[in-house]
Amino acid sequence: MDDLILNVDFAAPERRPKKEPGNRKHQSFVRRRRELERRGVLRQKQLPAAPGGPRRAPGSGAKPRPGRPRPCPGENGGDAAAPRCPPLSQNGSDAAAKSEGKARGAARGSAGAPPASQSGPAAARKARGAARGAARGAARGTPKSGGAPPAPPKLVAMDCEMVGTGPGGRTSALARCSIVTYGGDVLYDRYVRPEAPVVDYRTRWSGIRRQHMDTAVPFRTAQREVLRILAGKVVVGHAIHNDFKALRYCHPRALTRDTSQIPLLNRRAGFPANVAVSLKRLAKALLNQDIQVGRSGHSSVEDARATMELYKVVEEEWEQHLQQNPEQK
Repeated sequence: MDDLILNVDFAAPERRPKKEPGNRKHQSFVRRRRELERRGVLRQKQLPAAPGGPRRAPGSGAKPRPGRPRPCPGENGGDAAAPRCPPLSQNGSDAAAKSEGKARGAARGSAGAPPASQSGPAAARKARGAARGAARGAARGTPKSGGAPPAPPKLVAMDCEMVGTGPGGRTSALARCSIVTYGGDVLYDRYVRPEAPVVDYRTRWSGIRRQHMDTAVPFRTAQREVLRILAGKVVVGHAIHNDFKALRYCHPRALTRDTSQIPLLNRRAGFPANVAVSLKRLAKALLNQDIQVGRSGHSSVEDARATMELYKVVEEEWEQHLQQNPEQK
């Protein structure tokens, strides 16, 4: 019986190439795109996104990310033999970025550059914030360090005269208010009509008479005008809490200088430090000035000017004392 020979081919059958989806125009576009990707002609933004992150075409001319060392171009145009640029800091900023950051910091008036270990985007943002905060503080007129006295435009002196209202005229009510500048110029001086009927004009001390009420402004009007002037100012006065009480107002304690509560003035005048001395006696002892004399009553403008002059006598020492003892403000 003849032998039966079988020729069996175990090779996998050839698969037919998958038919490209779409019409001929789309197929031509896909083939062309693949060819461009293979050559590396397409730019990075034109490459399709991959699941692991953005694709980078091989050999593409895309710029390296900042912070990664890149070779300096050699004289022959090649990169292989070219010397490496100086190593960059580990925070990811190159030399150009550092130079630009320093230039911006100098232009904005920053106090100084941060240490090298703290440089970088986070430190740059922190430095910019500090520079802006310093600029805002300077624009708002932050107080000087070292106990320097307030600027003269921020200083005013005030004195008020009161009359008596209510039963027996025992309730003090504002009848005149005067405000002067650091140099003694009058900022405000008006007679004020109390809301309650005047029972006692107290002319011997206040200098107020009945005819003054004919041209006086209502209390609410005077209060509004005075508070507008005092806003943000350092107010000097003698026993000034009485004046604020008559105005129905409470000025910030840190912006108040009461010459009846400054021990330096008493010591300079030869009085006990913790005793409330009258404005008349202090003016005579330290300024050699006679005020509140005669029977015509006090002048609130004269008293305000005398109070400012007394404050000037111990201005620097008192302000330094307040800077060292802020709880006494």
